[in-house]
Formats: sequence, C-alpha cells, structure tokens
Amino acid sequence: MSFLEIRNITKRFNEQIALNNVSASVKKGELVCILGPSGCGKTTLLRIIAGLETANLGQIIIDGKDQTYTQPKDRNFGIVFQSYALFPNMTVLGNVLFGLKQRRELSKEEVHARSLEALRLVDLLEHKDKYPRQLSGGQQQRTALARALALSPSYLLLDEPLSALDAKVRVKLRSEIKTIQKSLAITTIMVTHDQDEALTMADRIIVMNNAIVEQIGTPREIYDCPSSAFVASFVGTMNVYQQKSVTYAIRPEKLEVVNRHDKYDLAVNVNEVEFKGPLTRIYASCADAPEIYIDIPSEKADAMRVRIGATMFLKTPQKHLRRWTV
Repeated sequence: MSFLEIRNITKRFNEQIALNNVSASVKKGELVCILGPSGCGKTTLLRIIAGLETANLGQIIIDGKDQTYTQPKDRNFGIVFQSYALFPNMTVLGNVLFGLKQRRELSKEEVHARSLEALRLVDLLEHKDKYPRQLSGGQQQRTALARALALSPSYLLLDEPLSALDAKVRVKLRSEIKTIQKSLAITTIMVTHDQDEALTMADRIIVMNNAIVEQIGTPREIYDCPSSAFVASFVGTMNVYQQKSVTYAIRPEKLEVVNRHDKYDLAVNVNEVEFKGPLTRIYASCADAPEIYIDIPSEKADAMRVRIGATMFLKTPQKHLRRWTV
C-alpha cells in the first residue's frame, strides 16, 4: 500500500526547471533513497514533500489525503538536516524536549518520557546532559534524529544526514539509522548523493538526473539492471563503451579474463594495477574505450602476474552486458 504518492510534480524557479513531471510512490514502512548528483532536483523534491516548497504542477498525496498545499506543521513529519540544526545553548535532552513542548496535548511527564525513550533509541541516554559542542559529529546527528523521532511522526525525512561526517562514522551511523527505521517501521525518505548509502540503506532507490526520474527500483535492480547509461555510470563503477550506434555497459567484476587463444571480445592494454585488499583493480584501455576497469581476486591477479604495459583479453558475458541504442 502506498503511503506517499508523488504525482506529476513540476517545479520552476524563474526560467529554471528544478523538477520536470516527477512521479513516484513510497510504501508504508519503507526506506526510500532519492539519489542523484548535485543540482538534479532531489532536495527540491524533499522540500515539496515536506511542504517547505510548493509545486507549480502536480500533487502530493500522503496517507490517502491530498497534502499538496498543506502547511508543514500540519503534515506530521520529522526531519533531520545535514547541518544537525541543534540549539547550542540547550543540552541534548533540552534539544529533544524542545519540539515536544509545543504539543499542548502532552503532559510534562509524557514529554519527558518520550524524550528519554528517543535518546535510548539512538544510544545517547548517558549523554543527555551534555551540550552539542561536547559531542562528536555522529552524536550530534543522533541527537537530531532523536529530536525528530520523539515527535512520533507519520514519516521521516532525511536531507543528506550523513554527508558532514567522516567515512568511518558515516558507515556506522547508516547501519544504526537503518536498524532504528526498521524497528519502528517508520516510512522514511532520504536524500543522498552517495551511492553506497543508497545501496546499503534503501529498500528502493529513486535515481534522479537533470530534474527527472531516471529509474526506480531496489538496490539490486538499480545495480544489476540500470535502465540508462546515466544510471549505469552513476551507481557503482561501470565500464561504458560504444561500438557504432550502440552503447554497452558492464560491471568490472563481471568481465572475464581469458587466454589470447580463447574467444575474446576485447583486447586491452594495462595502464595501472591497484591492490585493494581482497580485490585488485586493473585500469586498462582499448580503441573503443579509453578507460576499462577490471576487478579480479587479488590472489588470482598475483598468480597472473599482471603488469603495466601488458595486453589482456576479456570476455563480456552476454547476461551481464547492458546495451542502449544511441
């Protein structure tokens, strides 16, 4: 059952088209990532879902009701921004309490209990009396998440919530957010430009580019079966090359290295060899593609004694090859 329906949304800023007839749906309890490069329209779409921007055309249907022109305060969502947006003069608990204190229907005891429960969810109870300046970046972001969850929202909006964190903290926090989201079964829409975040966190991904939706699917569908050359090159590493009027694409790990006497599809020159732990990436080139990536197990690469300047022969299995006619 769809909780959120985005119907034919168009948004212009003067002469610039930010969203061009965008449609998508989000199921109840699902975590959906809106993924795309900077300037593609993903944040504008999130702001329209929140009611912080108004579309020129189209509808936003939330839980069966037309909310296209409803004010943000009447949409019952929680939101977490990239910048945390914490009050520096309030403690962790004070920041979480702030939003709940606006709820007239809640008693002081209920407000306090819900705030503590939200902090327990994000593992910050022992830090409740600290101020934001005393917290790490990850702890500040968890405080912002607790503040949003304490409101018991119908749905949660996350706007690039992890982009300001260092890589190690980002990996840990995305796992925590996913666990919390699933335990609460809260419908969540997250904007990101980070493909790894989308692939590891999302139930489904909406891939955007140049104000339109390129593809909607599960992480596996997006990775294995990209519907366009843009999706193929934007999500994960992809070899893209052209022969006549056809564009071909294949993942580096799907290329097979064969002997020169066997049947092969591409003969490439090795330009660089990069050890990456369990995998070795080989950077190569040929007439049809100035850049080809090949990923093979490092143990196999060692046995093959791959060297810069060597020629390699590659087979492209048809079941892993994607094609688009130019």
